[in-house]
Amino acid sequence: MAALSQTRAGNFPAWYQEIVKEADLAVTSPVRGCMIIRPNGNGMWERIRFLLNARIESTGHENLYFPLFIPMSFFEKEATITDGFAKEMAVVTHHRLKLIDGVLVPDPASVLTDPLVVRPTSELIIGQHFKESVQSYRDLPLLWNQWANVVRWEMRTRLFLRTAEFLWQEGHTAHANQADAMEETMRMLEVYRSFSEEILAIPVITGEKPEHERFPGAERTFSIEAMMQDGKALQAGTSHYLGTHFAKAQDIKYQSKEGDIRHCHTTSWGVSTRLIGGVIMTHGDDDGMRIPPAIAPKHIVIVPILRGAETDEDVKQYCNDLCRTLREQRFMDEPLRVWIDYRDDRSVDKVWTWIKRGAPIICEIGAKDRSNRVVTFSRRDNIRKPDGKILRASISQEAFVANATTLLQSIQDGLLAAAKERMLGNIVTHLTSVADLRSYFGAPEGDGENSHDPFRGWARVPWSRPTGSVLDGITETLKSLQLTIRNAPLSQERPSGNCIFTGNPAVEEIIISRAY
Repeated sequence: MAALSQTRAGNFPAWYQEIVKEADLAVTSPVRGCMIIRPNGNGMWERIRFLLNARIESTGHENLYFPLFIPMSFFEKEATITDGFAKEMAVVTHHRLKLIDGVLVPDPASVLTDPLVVRPTSELIIGQHFKESVQSYRDLPLLWNQWANVVRWEMRTRLFLRTAEFLWQEGHTAHANQADAMEETMRMLEVYRSFSEEILAIPVITGEKPEHERFPGAERTFSIEAMMQDGKALQAGTSHYLGTHFAKAQDIKYQSKEGDIRHCHTTSWGVSTRLIGGVIMTHGDDDGMRIPPAIAPKHIVIVPILRGAETDEDVKQYCNDLCRTLREQRFMDEPLRVWIDYRDDRSVDKVWTWIKRGAPIICEIGAKDRSNRVVTFSRRDNIRKPDGKILRASISQEAFVANATTLLQSIQDGLLAAAKERMLGNIVTHLTSVADLRSYFGAPEGDGENSHDPFRGWARVPWSRPTGSVLDGITETLKSLQLTIRNAPLSQERPSGNCIFTGNPAVEEIIISRAY
C-alpha cells in the first residue's frame, strides 16, 4: 500500500497537492494565492540558488538588487510590458493607513502621485540603471543578475507552479551588438539546460518559442521544456534576446569605438521556484517525494531505533559517530549533509516521514547494528521490493561510509536516466494533420491544468512558421484542445514534410503538448 492516499495514476493533481503537504514543502498562506515555503521546500530552493548562482557567476555575471517597487510611469513608457503584465500587476496607490469611523483604510490624503507597481519583472527599472551606467563601449557588456521575489496577481494558483508571489533569479545584460547579445542569450539557455539535467536530474528540450509565445518586447525567446509524469510540459526556464527594443524605449545608449552613438542590445533570462514543482512531478512517486541528492537539504537521515533499554545510549553514540564520519565525506565537492532524527516518535513513523520527504538515503540503526558495526539503509529511489515491502540493505560501517558518495551519485544518475527514458519514449512523431493531433490528444477534460487527463506525451510535428491571421487561427485551434506550442527544438534537421496546419513546406519541427 502506498504511503500517500492519492496516486499519480488515480488523480495526478490531487497527488501533487498531497505530496507538497506530506513532503513538508509548502502550505498556503493567509495571503490569497501566496505560499509559505516550509523547511524541506526552502532547503531545496537554497540548494538550487547556491548551485545555480555559482554557474551564473562563473560566466562573468555579478549580483545586484533592485527595489521591489517600480514607478507606474516606467510602465507607461513601455507598452509591450504593460500589455503583457497589465492583468497581473499589483499596484500601491497610498503610502499610509488611517482609522476612519473605526475602520482602518488607506488615508485619502496619502495618494501617491506616481503609483508603484510591485515588480512583475524588472526590465524597466534595471533598464533605467543601464542608462545611468553606460557611456561608452568600454562599459559593455553589463552582466547583471538578481535573486528576488516578484508578484503576478494570478487568479488560479497552485503551490510552486503558479502563485501570486514567487521567488526567482532574473538576469539582465546589455551589449554593444546583436552578436554578443545573442551569444549571451544562448549561453544562459545552455546554463539552464545543463543545470536542469545535471543538478535537478530533469531532462529538457531546448528550443525557440514561436512568435506568439515570445516574452513581451523580445525579438527571440528560447526555453527549456520538461516532461512531467502525466505527460504535460513544464516551461522550466527562459532566455530572451530583446534586441534594441527596450534600449530605444529607455534611451540606453553608448558611444562606439568609431565615436557614434548607438543603442545597446539587451537580454533577460530567469528561472523560479517553479523548478521545485518540476522536481516533484518528475521524480515523486506514490510514497512521496524523491529529491535528487544534488539539491537534497539532507543527503542521509539516520533514524536511531531506541527501545527504552540500556543499549539506547550505545545506539545514540554509534549514530553520532557515524554522522560525524559521514560529514567528513564529500559529494559534489561539499561535505555530506547528514541528519540524526532524535524526535520523540516511533522509529517506523520517522522512517516513513523521511520516505515521504524524499531523503535520498535513510539509515535505521538499532542495537544489533551497533553490536555488529553495520549500517542498515534504504535508497529512496528504489524503496520497495517487488512484494511491496521496504527494501533494506546492511553493510559494514566502513563500507557504507566509503561508498556513501557513490550511492548518492548512483541515485542522482538513476533519477535522470529514468526521466530521460520516459521523456524520449513519449514524444510521438507520426502525426501529419490537425485531425491526427485531435485524435491523439483527445478532447480536454476538466479545467486546463487542473484537469486529470488520460496520459498523453508530446507531439513533434512539421511547422512552416506561419504569421498573422493564419497563426491566430492556429492558436485558437490549439487553445480549443488545451494545447500549446512549447518550442522548436534547437537540435533538429530540416524537415522534409509539410506543416500539419498550413500544408506548406515545413521549415522546422515543433513540440506541441498540454502544459502547466
